[in-house]
Amino acid sequence: MKLHLLNRASVSDRSFSVNHNLYPNFLRVWHYHPELELVVILKSSGTRFIGDSIEKFQEGEVVLIGKNVPHMWLNDEIYFQPDSALEAEALAIHFTRDFLGKGFFDIPEMKQISALLARADRGVKFNGLHEDLIAKIMGLIDLDPTTRVYKIIEVLSHLSKHDNYQLLSSASFVNAFQKADDSRMDKIYAYVFENFNDGISASDVAEMIGMNKSAFSRFFMKAHKKPFTRYLNEIKVGYACRLLLENKESITSIAYLSGFNNISNFNRQFKVIHGLAPSAYLKYHSSNE
Repeated sequence: MKLHLLNRASVSDRSFSVNHNLYPNFLRVWHYHPELELVVILKSSGTRFIGDSIEKFQEGEVVLIGKNVPHMWLNDEIYFQPDSALEAEALAIHFTRDFLGKGFFDIPEMKQISALLARADRGVKFNGLHEDLIAKIMGLIDLDPTTRVYKIIEVLSHLSKHDNYQLLSSASFVNAFQKADDSRMDKIYAYVFENFNDGISASDVAEMIGMNKSAFSRFFMKAHKKPFTRYLNEIKVGYACRLLLENKESITSIAYLSGFNNISNFNRQFKVIHGLAPSAYLKYHSSNE
């Protein structure tokens, strides 16, 4: 999937945007934008891509995504069937860090919110939010412009104090992506996300961006602080986790669907990354549902 820069800028008479989206399926585009994004998923399920994080999503989740972090909510295949009556619904709020003026979130009183916005660089999934807070977020769309401004600060304040959250993308991915000074990293990410389960290698990626394998390995290691093979295996295993939780395929099938060429390597890499075998991972998450 090609990586796209999307224009999420607010209209001229608004400092930030609040949109209620209701479609047969979410936009199937891996994209990024300079605005932060707060999303409440109201309907639908599928796979959430944020940076190098790949996880299942379902209705009710609330996520804050930082500036220029690549992301996509990809609905399950059933949402794309011609006869599907399913709907994908979400509330999305887009704002720049300085939407209230340069330096506003740097004042002492905004210290906690500033820390929240910094965490958003990796994507933040909030767990166990109180229904009242979700209602406050949803209610932003019906407010007049002036009230909406101080209510968004109230929402961000509540989120900044909520300590039950999950950071999604790895710090190394975000740092490399945001510091890239040319288009090579964009091409690498797009190519990997589109082809990770087709048996690609470091040589394939190096050839795609016009580098020899050794130079590419050094370039990637410098940017990510990890070898390309480790990064690729993390993407594959993340996708395998989604398939495991869907519980529609055998573990052997999932190994091949995720791009591993044999079950023993799949089991080995899965254990390296998650600390337990695929079967134990599935058992653990099944018992905690």
